[in-house]
Amino acid sequence: MKIIWAALIILLLHASVQAADKIRVAIPPGVHSYIPLAQKKGFFKEEGLDAEVIEMRSLAVATVALANGEIDYFSVIGPSVTAALRGLPIKVVACYIPCSPLIFIARPEFKEVQQLKAKTVGFGEVGSSRDVLARMVLRHFGISEKEMKFIRSGPNETSLAAMKQGLIAATLLAPIWALEGKKLGFNVLANACELFSWPTAGLVTTAKKIKERPDEIKRVIKAAIKATRYILQNREGSIQFLMQWQKIDREIATGTYEYLPKAYNDDGTLPEKGFRLVIEEAKKLAKVDREVSLSEVADLSILKEAQQELGIKGK
Repeated sequence: MKIIWAALIILLLHASVQAADKIRVAIPPGVHSYIPLAQKKGFFKEEGLDAEVIEMRSLAVATVALANGEIDYFSVIGPSVTAALRGLPIKVVACYIPCSPLIFIARPEFKEVQQLKAKTVGFGEVGSSRDVLARMVLRHFGISEKEMKFIRSGPNETSLAAMKQGLIAATLLAPIWALEGKKLGFNVLANACELFSWPTAGLVTTAKKIKERPDEIKRVIKAAIKATRYILQNREGSIQFLMQWQKIDREIATGTYEYLPKAYNDDGTLPEKGFRLVIEEAKKLAKVDREVSLSEVADLSILKEAQQELGIKGK
């Protein structure tokens, strides 16, 4: 009898391990901390998910990999909307960073954005959130793109290196690298979050998964909401996480954290006004001149279910 019970327990334990659905979630290198934090703190496991977090440098490659089923979810909103308008069957299902915390930073000789006119700047991949937002910042301060010279400066770390070498006059960086730049004597000229509502990061998946695996999507959404709430409510724990994840010192981690509460939300809501801005910029990149409805590039029905299960009243 004991042997039978032991065998039954082993079978049950095996079944519980097998019950965790394996998913692959892609993020850009070093940003969108709510995804790796959800993995580190066990929020994915709480939702019965075995998540593999993958850093992908090329946003274009990531959206194609998503559409092809090589990854299950992607965190970047803007390029995903552009890809959807170009025909890829993907949609935004939640938003966790409705206001981009990217920092416009320049070499020491530049004290304000207007002084950058006719200079060489680099904001990463063409069509990336950094690139689009940086161009919007320039326009906000009265500088047209025709008055500037743009180069592809690569990810945050290579853009900072290009500025150190004098190859570019300014760039737009995530807070971690912007703070490193400040330590080198570079000047912070603007904070994108203070200028625009611009949904930067959330959760993007395929139309096929929305149709076939809505429960899985709901659990991923809930895990990410738990992660953003942890970030907003647990300053010290979040700073410790940033130090470990990014291998940075406490000063940089603390400085980085100070930007996050201004940028993150605690419920996954996608702000319509800001999202329409994203769509308009995506239309330019995709060369689309027709009206685009929100439902064409986003599906928030599963988010509403997740919010209800978590006791959240959606905005």
